[in-house]
Amino acid sequence: MNILILQPPIVQLNTAYPSGAYLSAFFKSLGHKTRWLDLSLELYYEIFSRAGLTRLFSLCSENALKLADKAEQAGDEATAFNLRRYVAQKDLWINWIDFITAILRPGKHDSFSSGYENAHRFVFGAHVPRGSRMENYLANLTHDLTTDDARSLASFALADLADFIAVAFDKNFSLVRYAESLTVSESSFSEVEKGADSPILKEFYEPLLQRFFMKGESLPLATAAFASSATPSAGESPATPPKTLVLISIPFAGTFAAALATGRFFKNHFKDSVYVSFGGGFVNTELRDTNERKLVDYCDAICYDRGYASYRQLLMQNADCIIKDKPIYKLRQFIRLTSGSTSIIEPLSDESSEEYKRALAYEREITSSLIPDFSDIDFSQYPRLIDDTNPMHRLWSDGSWIKAYMAHGCYWHKCAFCDVTLDYVKGYCPTNVSKLYEGLLAQCKEKGIYGIHFVDEAMPPAMMIAFARENIAHGSPITWWGNVRFEKSFTRDVADFLAYGGLIGVSAGLESATGNGLNAIHKGTDLESIVGACCAFKEAGILVHAYMIYGYWWEKPEDLINSMETLRQFYANGLLDSCFWHKFVLTRHSRVYKEWTEGKIPDLKPIDPQEKQNAPLFAKNGLHFEGEKKSEKYGAALDFSLNQWMHGEGLEKPVQKWFDFSVPHPTVPKNFIENLIAKYEAKRDQEFKEIPASNHGNDKSYWLGGEKIPLSDGKIGWFYMGEFHTAKKNAPESAFRGKGLCILP
Repeated sequence: MNILILQPPIVQLNTAYPSGAYLSAFFKSLGHKTRWLDLSLELYYEIFSRAGLTRLFSLCSENALKLADKAEQAGDEATAFNLRRYVAQKDLWINWIDFITAILRPGKHDSFSSGYENAHRFVFGAHVPRGSRMENYLANLTHDLTTDDARSLASFALADLADFIAVAFDKNFSLVRYAESLTVSESSFSEVEKGADSPILKEFYEPLLQRFFMKGESLPLATAAFASSATPSAGESPATPPKTLVLISIPFAGTFAAALATGRFFKNHFKDSVYVSFGGGFVNTELRDTNERKLVDYCDAICYDRGYASYRQLLMQNADCIIKDKPIYKLRQFIRLTSGSTSIIEPLSDESSEEYKRALAYEREITSSLIPDFSDIDFSQYPRLIDDTNPMHRLWSDGSWIKAYMAHGCYWHKCAFCDVTLDYVKGYCPTNVSKLYEGLLAQCKEKGIYGIHFVDEAMPPAMMIAFARENIAHGSPITWWGNVRFEKSFTRDVADFLAYGGLIGVSAGLESATGNGLNAIHKGTDLESIVGACCAFKEAGILVHAYMIYGYWWEKPEDLINSMETLRQFYANGLLDSCFWHKFVLTRHSRVYKEWTEGKIPDLKPIDPQEKQNAPLFAKNGLHFEGEKKSEKYGAALDFSLNQWMHGEGLEKPVQKWFDFSVPHPTVPKNFIENLIAKYEAKRDQEFKEIPASNHGNDKSYWLGGEKIPLSDGKIGWFYMGEFHTAKKNAPESAFRGKGLCILP
């Protein structure tokens, strides 16, 4: 069986989305010929290349100039100027685009590998393209312009081009999420599927699919299947090709329109020689119960959650993926009947059946042992963008991180706002850390990429310690970061050990920076523990990002302003590096909605929840509730103030002053976070004075301070975290705590 795994556009540009790596490893373990292609990256080069921009400007320059005239007539001089500038500078953009990508793609050796040398001209030259984002960056520099700014300028150059495309050619275009607003805002499938015919997909993506697959040039294992659509030579009988299972990953709403275009392409061109299946995060949440029969034009099945047991059962049951009338574990099948109508076979749903239990056990076994396989990915092709000067923010886009997980699901899985009824949260399953480390290290060596981004819902602290221990044992070659929960497990000793073992950053949900708020969302921690974890991470030199949420069903203006003030104090005291505000969205798979259906949360008032059950395709998961729009007015001020704080500005400004309307004054004491920091420091210092009796003779004690150097007067000296420390040779172990001696729990 041939397996083709595809990631449609558009996902992050700097690295490969990991679902393909896990599926690739899985199918190869079963002995299937497997190929994984990142079509998101391929579309980038289809557009942002010399040939791509030449075609783009030929398609939209005339429209851009018409829009400029309209903008000028409407008094919008800035838009008119920018549109005309793009058209006037189109030759510069066309000539420079490959070098712009080369600047963002260090280490790639090809005809445009001299990105750095061209950086001098790109930064200082007079005959180079410029857009408004680039000019804004230059205007706000706080240092002398150097070639070190080339990557930032190149990143903003791509953003400028994306702005132009969105205005002059395709309103749905974005460098991160394509047609996301269309997918999540429309409620009928007939509206959503129009996105598959939008300009970028028709003019750039479909030709890409034609070039890649109609001749099989880039797909040796599936050449026979794809070549079958060609007309045979005279006197030649058409061969019966092997079946190809085409798996299309849809992690976000912004990839759905391209996924539809991809599925339609394969079904139209290769007919019964392919079996197309959709899967991914967007499918798991939004299409969980879909009965949309038009999907048969785009796919043969929708696979939910991890997929391992589903596809194994499908392939064991049908060697050529020829559907039989039998339910399959977490696989919804769409069958076009000879009458022209569509039949839907629902997934196996009897959780008490032995077949279901065996499938669940099999998935757990695979999940705990599977190592992602990135062998089909050329990481040197990925541009590494700098979209912010904030060091934590830029981790997401600056670096071709190998993405993996320590554990599937969340070990807490109790937060009120989270989809705790779905597998990606509730199906907690840890991996074998030793095997995981060895497998990832092998991938790092093969690809020359020594950075891991763990995309867990939350990395378990004990597994993080085990991974750091493995890394230290191998000389700490891997740099890693990922999601955690802020909790008391992260002591100073633990943070020091993790940092020594390669951890550079953590992101975690703070969500509500008030005690009452944390209790209301069942966060399972408190502000004292959160502050303690942040203190420990920052003292260890680890970057910290926090997720915030506003607009809860229970939230009053006083609650939001107090949360905002507490967040300000986090920044003022140096505990956070970056942050992001999300507006609360009520989902059908969340704990809070489940408890509402049980009559436990009378204050929450969903709007027509029963109607939502029968709503069209994309209205299934997100639910509206009474009062949700009241919080919309706070969004702009929350975002602006946070951006200032992340760059060290406006930290002393009273939080109520950020709003252009009246809000309550915060009731949080001005020294609230300072007091919690003091409690952390007192507890830390007391722990440092003690050496647990259980520590002697076990593997919990680690010396991270390097070589101890003999000094005069019976002393020794050593360097730890850039500082020089001294102590008497016979000093007790407590003298070394926090200065190189680390004792793990």
